[in-house]
Amino acid sequence: MQTAHTAHAVPAPGDLADGVARFQREVFPAKADLFAHLAGVHRPTTLFIGCSDARVVPELITQSEPGELFVVRTAGNLVPAHAPGTDGVAASVEYAVAVLGVTDIVVCGHSACGAMTALAEGADLSAAASVAGWLRHADASVARTARVAGPERLSVLIRENVRAQLANLATHPSVARALAAGTLTLHGWVYDIRSGGVTDVGPAATG
Repeated sequence: MQTAHTAHAVPAPGDLADGVARFQREVFPAKADLFAHLAGVHRPTTLFIGCSDARVVPELITQSEPGELFVVRTAGNLVPAHAPGTDGVAASVEYAVAVLGVTDIVVCGHSACGAMTALAEGADLSAAASVAGWLRHADASVARTARVAGPERLSVLIRENVRAQLANLATHPSVARALAAGTLTLHGWVYDIRSGGVTDVGPAATG
């Protein structure tokens, strides 16, 4: 009979299960003291809002240790402007700022973004209604780049979208209060997958 302390095998695709085993065997022991500390402490300094794209890994890009980043990932790194009601992104932003007291928020776009590519190319999303609805949060970005044509449009849209999401962030009450108090700084980045480069695309919102 198993007890509450019996370890259970992790049901997962083969590669993931192998990764878990390797983590437990090789990675965790080297950071055991850190994880022991983190078991009772959660004090990240930065909220990192990035795209859900599997090629964009915030902790890898920033070389951050566990516990340093509070991460929110959405398609297109979109942040809906504050509105009545609740949603997961708004709740995560509020928790990071008002409860955890992060001092920085990064909105990070990236090259070859599927969401931005769909918008730049006017893709037919009639078979993906939820995606189409979500991408409406990039309407301001699309409007700002309406006069840009050709291959350059995608890179311009990616940059402008980061700036638009910073503006949306500033409408959230917890963010607005922290900006006004001078306890929070917003940053806009674009990560290039091919080169590994990160570009500051500011300006950051200042409240």
